[in-house]
Amino acid sequence: MELDVLLIGGLGLLLGALVALLVLRRGAGAQSGQSAELEARLRQLAESQAATQAQTADSLRAQERVLAEALENRFGDFAKKVGDRLQESATAQGTTLGELRERLAVIDKAQQNITELSTQVVGLQDILSNKQARGAFGEVQLHDLVTSILPPSAYTFQGTLSTGVRPDCQLLLPNPPGPIAIDSKFPLEAYRALREAPDEAGRIQAVRGFRRDVQAHIRAVQEKYIVPGETAESALLFLPSEAVYAELHANFSDLVEASYRARVWIVSPTTLMATLNTVRAVLKDVRMREQAGLIQAEVQRLLEDVRRLDDRVGKLQKHFDQSTEDLRQIRISTEKVTKRGERIEEVQVEAGEPARELQPPLIPQSNAAE
Repeated sequence: MELDVLLIGGLGLLLGALVALLVLRRGAGAQSGQSAELEARLRQLAESQAATQAQTADSLRAQERVLAEALENRFGDFAKKVGDRLQESATAQGTTLGELRERLAVIDKAQQNITELSTQVVGLQDILSNKQARGAFGEVQLHDLVTSILPPSAYTFQGTLSTGVRPDCQLLLPNPPGPIAIDSKFPLEAYRALREAPDEAGRIQAVRGFRRDVQAHIRAVQEKYIVPGETAESALLFLPSEAVYAELHANFSDLVEASYRARVWIVSPTTLMATLNTVRAVLKDVRMREQAGLIQAEVQRLLEDVRRLDDRVGKLQKHFDQSTEDLRQIRISTEKVTKRGERIEEVQVEAGEPARELQPPLIPQSNAAE
């Protein structure tokens, strides 16, 4: 539409210029004979320009309609594609948001589990910071290990010795070695001070305190839980922490050697489990040896039963042999009867001829005797 307006305006300007030129020509050369001819040509040109202008306007309007239809179609297709893309994008975003919500739910659950775990860790730290609670924790762990491996007759908890001391647990082994006492109360304060030492000076002081407390505890276990004539010549010191056990064997080998000399064996949950499995094997071997006499007597009776069975099988074999012989004799008798019957059928009695005496068949001497 704007192009049409511009074209019409240009044609109008062109006609105006032509008219102005005609007026100038009239004023300057009215006496020339060519004025009429020029005026006619200008008029002709103006009419031609008007006709061309009308055709151009019609053509432009037709092109404008075609262009408007094409643009409308293009805009329709574009709107459809945009709508489809928006729908696909909305669907993909919905799916993504759904997956995101699921993952957020999983993360939320994991966060709750972490929160609960941190609460439990704080509770465990509170237990380990309290000496009595820590001792109870060690006793519970010791109880679970012992009861899960040994039979009830092989242990006792809080049993009283003749000295009035009550060890946390006793393994009831036969003599030798005898009952073995287990202590589960280990001083962890010095170990925590060692792990939390802020500098080298604090670490040196913590090492001294840890060595002093462990030596004192080993000596106390030796004095209280090793009673000559009543318990075994050794005792077990149970550590409910693998970290403390590793620290002792890695950096305090002198304390481990001191426990060996005092016959106080330091065990962790893992090594105690191996020790209890060994104890179970020893108890099984002891029970087997106690029952060895009974087993030998039962084996002797079993051998007598086997000999008696062999005799009876021999007698049964004799009966079978006698039955076989009787069957053979019966077979011989049936064969004799059959042969005699055949000889009777062969005899032909003719008229007037006296009957001949049937001769017995020739048979071996042994068969005749039978």
